[in-house]
This record gives sequence, C-alpha cells and structure tokens, in this order.
Amino acid sequence: MAKPVALQLYSVRDYCKDDFYGTLKKVAEIGYKGVEFAGLHGHSAEEVAGWVKDLGLEVASSHVAFPTKENVNQLVDELKTLGSKYLITGFGPDDFKTVDQCKRVAERFEEAAALLKGTGITLGAHNHWWEFLPVDSQIPHDILMEGAPSIVAELDVYWTAYAKADPAKVVAAKKSRIPLLHIKDGTLEEGKPHTAVGAGVLDMPAIIGAADPNVLEWLIVELDSCETDMMEAVEQSYRYLTSSGLGFGNK
Repeated sequence: MAKPVALQLYSVRDYCKDDFYGTLKKVAEIGYKGVEFAGLHGHSAEEVAGWVKDLGLEVASSHVAFPTKENVNQLVDELKTLGSKYLITGFGPDDFKTVDQCKRVAERFEEAAALLKGTGITLGAHNHWWEFLPVDSQIPHDILMEGAPSIVAELDVYWTAYAKADPAKVVAAKKSRIPLLHIKDGTLEEGKPHTAVGAGVLDMPAIIGAADPNVLEWLIVELDSCETDMMEAVEQSYRYLTSSGLGFGNK
C-alpha cells in the first residue's frame, strides 16, 4: 500500500536559510505531500503554519530538541501550531557506548514520553548508525525500544544499513512501532555522500514492504548530503517513490 511522501527539510537546509517560503513552495511544486521540520530558520510557528496550509502541504513530524520539564511546554505549543503530532529527537554516539548508557537513554526517552502524555503528541526516536553497532553483543536500538515502550521509532533505513544491519528485517521486527521511515539512499561507502532515493544500493521495495501498512504513516525523504544538486535529488527521490508505487504525493 503506497504511503504519502514527505521531505525532511534538513535536506534543503541551505535553501531554507536563504528563502524558507520559496523552498517550501518548490517542495510543494515537486508534489510532496508533506514536510518534516528541522528548525524554522527564524520564523514563527504561526507564520510557517500559514505557509504550509496555503501551499497544500501537511506536517509529517518535527525533529526538535529533547523534551525536558523546562522546554516541553514550548515544544508542545510549537508543534501544535504547526500541526505536527510526532516529536522526533535523538542522542549522539557517545550516549550509546555501554549497555548502561543505552539503558539510561531509554529511561530518559520514557521520562520524556511521560511529559508529553495527554498532549496528543507522540515521541519518536530517530537513529543513526551508532544505535545499530553492537555493545556487549547487544544492539543499542533494541535496548532503547525495549526500555522505552511509550515511544515510536522513526527508522532511518540508510544508517541502519550503514551499520551492517538489514533494514528490511529491522522494519519487520519493529513494524508495530514504526509510523515513520526516513528514506535515504547511497552507496553505503564510508565518507560518500547520499544519492537520490532509488539511485543507491538499498532495496526500497523490500524495506518499505516490510512495514505494517496499518502503522506506517509517512515515507520521509532525507538526504544529508549529495554529490548532485540537492533540489534535483529531492525531486528525483520523489519521482522514484511515486512512479514505483511505493508512495504518493499531491501530483
């Protein structure tokens, strides 16, 4: 079952810094159904929400700071204004070096999820490769998800594969808790930039097909870097996902 396609705006961060509205307009013109925010580039949530509505876009989620007692009200207000029901965040590699550290990260996620209880906003964890590098024969991502049952996963399929895990198997194993997939592609070679989705080595039909269609809500394209023009790669990624029947947008 095809899923709506969104763009993680971190992909086009340089464009957003220069012309946030114009970049959102271009993303909408390509056909993307939605966006995932990674900062508002000095604009208010109210202003950006108005742009999103006028351009016919939806908000898949927002990648923001980790929720704490001190910032949770501000984060909730911003996400509600934007129309984002998922708050996505994560930790760095130094937080997953021991099993005890992994368990503490899980505890912190569970504590943060409790802060969001009753707000209508769900907490999700975004991964890089370090969550899938074994620690004492255990996988940090497994420890996190087991220790924080109140959160969901926004699985980054490229970084999962980069760590030599099988993203299709990971999706299948955790499909009941994966409403969002970060769809990125590339060669999996160290130091190499990403490619447009469909131009790399990942088996996207198998990966996306392993998800639970009743749980998965969004395919979110994210390219951290690219050898080609980023906006061209963003458009090529959208065309691949929609032409292959894996996703759909507004065009």
